[in-house]
Amino acid sequence: MTVIELLNRDKEERHFSFEVLPPLKGAGTDKLFATIEKLKEFNPLFVNITTHHSEFVYKQLENGLLQRQRIRRRPGTIAIAAAIQNKFGIPVQPHIICSGATIENIEYELLDLQFLGISNLLLLRGDKAKEDSRFVPTPGGHEHTTDLIRQVNRFNEGFFADGTPIKCPGEKFDFGVACYPEKHEEAPNLEMDLMYLKEKQDLGADYAVTQLFYDNKKYFEFVEKARAMGITIPIIPGIKPFAKLSQLTVVPKTFHCDIPQELASEAVRCKTDEEAQRLGVEWAVAQCRELYAHGVNNIHFYTVSAVNSVAEVARQLL
Repeated sequence: MTVIELLNRDKEERHFSFEVLPPLKGAGTDKLFATIEKLKEFNPLFVNITTHHSEFVYKQLENGLLQRQRIRRRPGTIAIAAAIQNKFGIPVQPHIICSGATIENIEYELLDLQFLGISNLLLLRGDKAKEDSRFVPTPGGHEHTTDLIRQVNRFNEGFFADGTPIKCPGEKFDFGVACYPEKHEEAPNLEMDLMYLKEKQDLGADYAVTQLFYDNKKYFEFVEKARAMGITIPIIPGIKPFAKLSQLTVVPKTFHCDIPQELASEAVRCKTDEEAQRLGVEWAVAQCRELYAHGVNNIHFYTVSAVNSVAEVARQLL
């Protein structure tokens, strides 16, 4: 089933989905599968799996000089998606990104996904490389998510990127995109950011998943502005429970979202990470209950460094 069909199947029921990272290169799948085992009891609608472009690292040689090498720390998004779907029977949604990929790379990813029977995608531009001051597209790759969407649409129509017909077209892909209640860090303003989201919808995006946020008011205002601009697709709220004292400063910097004053005031009173985790669960439960009360029927959880918290939130909600 497509994600949009899953969302529409039981509109009166409360659901959730979650995001996981592929394991670090060479780390194996034990920790990842333990996360799935912990969360599967709450009947998630789907699991999405992030992907990460390669990056430069510096390796010291025997002569003391440093050699720059490009590596991928977390390979295997497609393989992990297939493993989760086969082992747990949960619908999966791998990320497909522009960053670090050529058009040809993406084409092979789409072919592999069709062979594996995976047809739900989250299409993203991806983050800029750490060594770049701004996003630089890979030579032969896409600069914008809209370009990636056009490639997937063309593939769905039965054509490779160079215009060659696909002899045996497989199942078509359905896809969602990302959106940002507090605007993307590179957007000049929220209105222009919403214009880009409207373009993605018009190109075929079935739904959007938000960046994490801690202030529901910003989500509600974002949805209201989106609807006023003609954006009608479901906008799935993304939640990440506050889990560590360090996140009070790290989260706003990394994810470009504000910590509400009420939460920040409580967080600075916490003496340990355990206290911060309890606070985060309490705040996330309240957030989710308010979102459900406003008609949201699926909440998407970001699990990195917060698996136990997500499980506790889900336990209190469902």
